[in-house]
Amino acid sequence: MRLVVMADTHVPKRARDLPPPLWNAVDDADVVVHAGDWVDVPLLDGLEQRAKRLIAVYGNNDGPALRARLPETARAELAGLRIAVTHETGPAAGRERRCATLFPDSDVLFFGHSHIPWDTTASSGLRLLNPGSPTDRRRQPYATFLTAEINSGALCAVELHRISG
Repeated sequence: MRLVVMADTHVPKRARDLPPPLWNAVDDADVVVHAGDWVDVPLLDGLEQRAKRLIAVYGNNDGPALRARLPETARAELAGLRIAVTHETGPAAGRERRCATLFPDSDVLFFGHSHIPWDTTASSGLRLLNPGSPTDRRRQPYATFLTAEINSGALCAVELHRISG
């Protein structure tokens, strides 16, 4: 099962649309995960139409229209892997311990908010992944998104993709 993971797209505030490499990844994915901060409803509509399956949450920059359609936290089981998705996880210090407590029944937590790619594993075994932002790199050298695969209940082939330009 192929995943594409994004967060903090901020369309159209930071970009008019998602970058073409990300749309191509969406087309190839079995599941698309969006960890919040959409900003505008048309992107949600577009991903719902284009993605085979969308798992998504709202972020702190998402207004009432997006919050009416999306949860604050989403959970799903994908090919035996238990995932959770949320936007904010709080400060980096103590994140693994805090998230392991909040998501004890998950194998992987996808999150956003910081625009900073993150890949760590809590002592409980919970893997925490932030794809960065494909449209607003802030102080990061590149705009980014993630792809991954799920095979026999395990997350593998996790790859951070840089968007040039």
